[in-house]
Amino acid sequence: MSPEEIAQQAAAAMWAGDRASRALGMQLVEVGPGTATLRLTIRADMVNGHDIGHGGITFTLADSAFAFACNSRNRRTVAAAAEVRFRAPTRLGDVLTATATERSRDGRDGVYDVTVRVADTLVAEFVGRSREIGGVLFEEEAP
Repeated sequence: MSPEEIAQQAAAAMWAGDRASRALGMQLVEVGPGTATLRLTIRADMVNGHDIGHGGITFTLADSAFAFACNSRNRRTVAAAAEVRFRAPTRLGDVLTATATERSRDGRDGVYDVTVRVADTLVAEFVGRSREIGGVLFEEEAP
């Protein structure tokens, strides 16, 4: 299998079990080796007391993109740490796009950068640190 095919199958396996991302209405837009893009529209139940998109929703979208990117090589991987910087507010009806990109991998550890945008406006920057925990998302066929 090519790295792109592995990323696609790993994403399909993850998506099937990711009830949280699906329940929030996220869409898996694209996945490749070390990268993933997800999209989410801010609904009325995602707006906080300041009438802006809840920061936890933005964080969760970034975290999901990070998860798909760091599992794209069919190695079960979880978050070890993450941080976010909010750059601009989101609003009801905004369509957020989170794009995760692998910055580095060293052994079982990885670092991923995620940007969250509404159109061309940067709304958040997220950095996730991952740790492989052993196992695979799907069994690859022998050549």
